[in-house]
Amino acid sequence: MTKANNASKSNPLISSLRWPARNPKRALAVGLIVGILAGCGVMGPAPAPAPAVTRSEATPGPPPSRPEGPLPPPIVQAKSRWVAAPWSDLPGWSQDSLQEAWPAWLQSCQRAAASAICAEVQRLNGAPLAAQQQWLMQRFKPYRVETLQGSAEGLLTSYYEPVMDASRLPRAGFTVPLYAVPSGLGQRKPWFTREEMETQPQARAALKGKELLYLADPVDAMVLHIQGSGRIRVTEADGRVRLVRLAFAGTNEQPYKSIGSWLLEQGLTRDATWPGIKAWIAKNPQRVNELLWKNPRVVFFKEESLSGAAAELGPKGAQGVPLTAGRSIAVDPGSIPYGTPVWLASSGPQAQLQKLVLAQDTGSAIVGGIRADYFAGSGSAAGDLAGRLKQPLRLWVLLAR
Repeated sequence: MTKANNASKSNPLISSLRWPARNPKRALAVGLIVGILAGCGVMGPAPAPAPAVTRSEATPGPPPSRPEGPLPPPIVQAKSRWVAAPWSDLPGWSQDSLQEAWPAWLQSCQRAAASAICAEVQRLNGAPLAAQQQWLMQRFKPYRVETLQGSAEGLLTSYYEPVMDASRLPRAGFTVPLYAVPSGLGQRKPWFTREEMETQPQARAALKGKELLYLADPVDAMVLHIQGSGRIRVTEADGRVRLVRLAFAGTNEQPYKSIGSWLLEQGLTRDATWPGIKAWIAKNPQRVNELLWKNPRVVFFKEESLSGAAAELGPKGAQGVPLTAGRSIAVDPGSIPYGTPVWLASSGPQAQLQKLVLAQDTGSAIVGGIRADYFAGSGSAAGDLAGRLKQPLRLWVLLAR
């Protein structure tokens, strides 16, 4: 969905999530819990909504502590287990600017049916911090995410939406094509590799006429394939310049392989960031195909308008809603369902993150019980963070009581 490190956003929406079915009672219990999370539970009336709070009725600061009582048993997912925890376990809980997470939550609510939770989220949009904190503590219970083996620590990486220049037609300096979905894609699985797409007549014939835009740099094309979408300043045939989005439309279903990792393994560089990869290519232009063909996976795109309100929104993730910079994450849906509010804690040399986020996307490299890709936003600053962020991660899902 666009883009996690990712480039595979073809995962189905929440309706097609696969829940553990080896124990029917457990599967039923998990289904009911997720139903409650989505606001669609049918096992009795929903709890009464929290009373409305105006800005003048609450002041910033942590709400009073609430007795926790006995902790419920763990909930087992396909790739993780959720262990009930007190709110005091969440690092930085009282310091987060929760208001910044509300737009992302409202986006997820677009995918929910008539939901008591979403109605309350809408009502608390723009409310004081203390009111939002109090509501969360009253209506939700934190569960620490662990692997099935009991580990509570995983890996956080980051992705972003690149901003690039392109030409509608091939011309001097712009010769690297980006493609729409080719003819007969579903008739061959997996489809041709990156190398085969550039060398085999059958693949070339299927791609003919599917060129959307042309970039100047093959490494920039690889960046788009990995991130899954991008904002493009395209020069049209008549010379006009328009801003469009190339969004994820499909892949050749080949496995993703990191070209940066290959350079490191070969001892060819010590800097596997995008600037480092480009520097290596500048010194070794005759080896550019050798490098790029190490990643057989290719993403196909569709063009979307970025006029009006759409220009302010992020690309759509696997949940089918626009991503929010700093508040959307890509997850393994076998561990955390799309639309789940999640408390994220990660400390490392690139970022100190303790905040509320929403699980709204996935990616081919985002696999495992405690695994997340942090959507950093659009542009060069977001790209710099996304290219360097790789540090330990802890997660807590918030389930409606």
